[in-house]
Amino acid sequence: MRTVHVVGIGAGSPGHLTLDAVETLSQVDVVLLLHKRGAADELTDARTAIAERFAPQARVVRRQDAHRERGTTEEGRYLQTTQEWRDERLALYEELLSGEVPDGGSVALLAWGDPGIYDGTVDTVERIVERGNVEIAWTVIPGISAPAALTAAHRVTMTRTGRPAVVTPARQVIAGTPAERADLVVMLDGADQHGVDALDDDATVYWGAYLGTPDEALISGRLGDVRAEILSTRAELRERKGWIMDTYLVRRG
Repeated sequence: MRTVHVVGIGAGSPGHLTLDAVETLSQVDVVLLLHKRGAADELTDARTAIAERFAPQARVVRRQDAHRERGTTEEGRYLQTTQEWRDERLALYEELLSGEVPDGGSVALLAWGDPGIYDGTVDTVERIVERGNVEIAWTVIPGISAPAALTAAHRVTMTRTGRPAVVTPARQVIAGTPAERADLVVMLDGADQHGVDALDDDATVYWGAYLGTPDEALISGRLGDVRAEILSTRAELRERKGWIMDTYLVRRG
């Protein structure tokens, strides 16, 4: 049997790792890194630095991630392509666990942010257990999520007394489906469509990109006053770096 640890590594800063994450990484035999094509390799570099710093005893195994179709905004197609990508990644993980992790050994899978918020690693490992092709035991180590890093950077709270808050992908905001009157934590904005375009001018927004990194960018204010600044800053940063990872809190009413 092999032991798999899904380790949340935070939103960008090595300081976002918990003590549990540091202890786990110091004991694993293997760290598995799946790298993406293009400019997002910067994220793989960050994972590599974490592995070298906190798991110096481990063998680092790097492989090309499964291909994922990007730019799909239609809900049905988005869910289909996401599932296809996860199916390919599932097969890749099973192959690597069998071939790269010795029986009785342990491996860390590094999840950006917190594994419980818009990350498919937990679901994938659960499916590995269900399929039974590779016998594993597994744990999940939480990390500092992007919403937590965002609110800390802006020195605000995610929730307000007696008010609901909803974590939602931007495509749901664009479609107009989030809970009425709830404050929103918006993630996964697209390249060409943006949730801020679909929200009321009088809402208050706290926006952040590349949270916890040297490139961190923050903008806040009445949405009608800062919408253009957010969109232009986002476009400029994405053009310069080749990728964008942003999150924003929207307070309504």
